[in-house]
Amino acid sequence: MTTKRILSLWFPRLAAERVLRLEAGTLEGPFAVVRDVGNMQLLHALSVEASQAGLVEGQPLRDAQAMCPDLLTRLSNPQAEAAFLTVLRRWAGKFSPWVSEGQAASLMVDITGCAHLFGGEDVLLAQVEAECADFGVTACGGIADTVGAAWALARYAGRGAEAGRSGDAIDQEARATRARAVKRRHWERGGATPKAQSAGEAMSRIAAPGQTRTALAPLPIAALRLPQATVVQLTRLGLRRVEELAGQPRAGLARRFGQEVVLRLDQALGLVPEPVSPARPPDHFAVRLTLPEPIGLEKDVRAGLDRLLPALAERLRARGRGARRVRLQAFRCDHTMQPVEVGLARPSADPERLRPLLAMKLGEIEAGPGIDVLRLEAHVTEPVHATQHRGHLGAAADGLARRGRAGAGVGLDDLIGRLGARVGLEAITRLHPADSHIPEKGSKVLAAAWSEPARDWTAQPPLARPLLLFRPEPVHVDAAPTQPVRPPESFRWRRRRFEITGATGPERIAPEWWLDEPEWRSGTRDYWRMEVGSGERLWLFYAHGGALSAGWFCQGSFA
Repeated sequence: MTTKRILSLWFPRLAAERVLRLEAGTLEGPFAVVRDVGNMQLLHALSVEASQAGLVEGQPLRDAQAMCPDLLTRLSNPQAEAAFLTVLRRWAGKFSPWVSEGQAASLMVDITGCAHLFGGEDVLLAQVEAECADFGVTACGGIADTVGAAWALARYAGRGAEAGRSGDAIDQEARATRARAVKRRHWERGGATPKAQSAGEAMSRIAAPGQTRTALAPLPIAALRLPQATVVQLTRLGLRRVEELAGQPRAGLARRFGQEVVLRLDQALGLVPEPVSPARPPDHFAVRLTLPEPIGLEKDVRAGLDRLLPALAERLRARGRGARRVRLQAFRCDHTMQPVEVGLARPSADPERLRPLLAMKLGEIEAGPGIDVLRLEAHVTEPVHATQHRGHLGAAADGLARRGRAGAGVGLDDLIGRLGARVGLEAITRLHPADSHIPEKGSKVLAAAWSEPARDWTAQPPLARPLLLFRPEPVHVDAAPTQPVRPPESFRWRRRRFEITGATGPERIAPEWWLDEPEWRSGTRDYWRMEVGSGERLWLFYAHGGALSAGWFCQGSFA
């Protein structure tokens, strides 16, 4: 049985080196990426120069600037750093198809059966680190039988247990407790921690198959991926190395520190499986047709399109997806390419709905010296769910009615798609009713291709609204009425004089008190439907006054 072999790659300066790559040499000197933690800024990632200046991760920015006045900083961008790690994951796929992203800027690569293709595990590890150095990225790798062991070797190989000072140090204790401290071991009183190896000896970052326990034994317990608080508690008890922790009774560790300590230890030793779960590759829906001879006629391109559409539709249906945007690429003999693209109002995998839209764009393709490759790609897709009909006999009529409405909707969607192929889908809009009593908010404009038509809308205004609605324009009244509740006999608007022959109203509309809108600072309005001598029907209102002065305004026209 083949032993699992895991490669762990750790990028300790990922955030800082991502920014340095983008700046392309413009940042010189010590550099650090900082992040906000509470009410202070801490160093998140450091460049090599910053580390050489004595700065460490987690250090407050004010202390770092006091130590290194020339320090340059940038704020952390977690989204961009995650995207950069994804790029590195795709690059690591050249060594093994099983690559997953881990926490704290790391990758896990299952290299079982792959190392001999690169000359062995040591050669593979050297090649990985060399290529990362060419990218300008610092990488530390470790290889072992388990994920936990490889993670530990990548970060702590060559580092012994640190000499931490506990609460038993002589200078930290009261006078009454110093007498009892004499009986304790010297390293618990602040002395140096006993070392399992000489100072010049370095640990290997590659654990031989079956030697996981031996490779982990001298590492600090922080290599087990334990929380910092747990590491501090174990250190105070004198458990600083993995071998010391592994020799303790499991029941006692679980009762005092929880199951996580035992779980992490068993995962690192291989007693509990921890597989590498590779990231799922993104779906690509594209088909390609290579022609034996170059073509240049539109009918030939149409014939090639007829062969590509069924294959693309089959791939979309197999994944339960529907195309939203489709791109046809025509590759010419002179190594040039011309794309044409269409969009659909509703996602679909039906070739009969895609063919007419693409046929409208074939005339834009310039054949040039000849087209030898056609490629059809659905680069924007959405899930399409199948319709499940009820099995009861009484629901048959409802199913037929729904099918009829769906058929009408398909025809409208095809019309929107055809118009969108000419003027663009963004230029085709529809009005949707909105839940507001304010006239200008009674409807909203939405893109027809990305919105559903309104159905069963019952909230209708009490009176008819004008066909043309515009911003309120002041109206000059020749003789102001004594009572503002009655309309005037004549008024001037847009340099014209109008005689009122009839009026219907008023319809009182109050502003939305929970919003402060500049257009409605004139207070409550009384709307009137005015018929003037020239035959026009205008929509006027009288504003009773608020933050602005009262007066008459015109806001719309019915005809």
